[in-house]
Amino acid sequence: MLSLPNILTLSRILAVPMLVFLLWPGVKPESIQPLPVDYWLAFALYCLMGITDYFDGYVARTQGTVSKLGVFLDPIADKIMVGAVILLLVFTRDIDGWHVIAALVILLREITVSGLREFLAGLQVSVPVSKMAKWKTTAQLVAFGGLILAGALPQWDWLKITALGLLWVAAILTLITGWDYLRAGVKHMD
Repeated sequence: MLSLPNILTLSRILAVPMLVFLLWPGVKPESIQPLPVDYWLAFALYCLMGITDYFDGYVARTQGTVSKLGVFLDPIADKIMVGAVILLLVFTRDIDGWHVIAALVILLREITVSGLREFLAGLQVSVPVSKMAKWKTTAQLVAFGGLILAGALPQWDWLKITALGLLWVAAILTLITGWDYLRAGVKHMD
């Protein structure tokens, strides 16, 4: 239960409230933007969370310590992190206008695929993660990291523009992979 991969996963879950605190608006009531130092700290924490996400799975597989708890908690930790970051970046208006649609596509796909996986698990059907889904995850995590970093470096307009472009790439990949998962799941819904 307290294997290194499980501890890394639990640390990611416990880091989410700290991330929320850091991205919460600054003390000025008229401002809905966190301070640049808060963005820097949030970016560092976000990167650390991404590193633990990679290493918890890597260590579990290489050491043969894959556990039921880890299999259960890892996707939950991922969804909590993604959901919290999306909500905060929309709240702080780092994601605004039409870009909110891309964020919603990602959030809704995460919820839908989680529900589908739970349904299929009850039927003892496993849906493996595709290579495109891994690209989708990479695109969305880099986009969110870029948007957090852009808050720390507001003078670098190109960073926010690039991160928002990558958010749309992630949203398109999200639609494609979500459709693939849904199509695979519908076969078992008769």
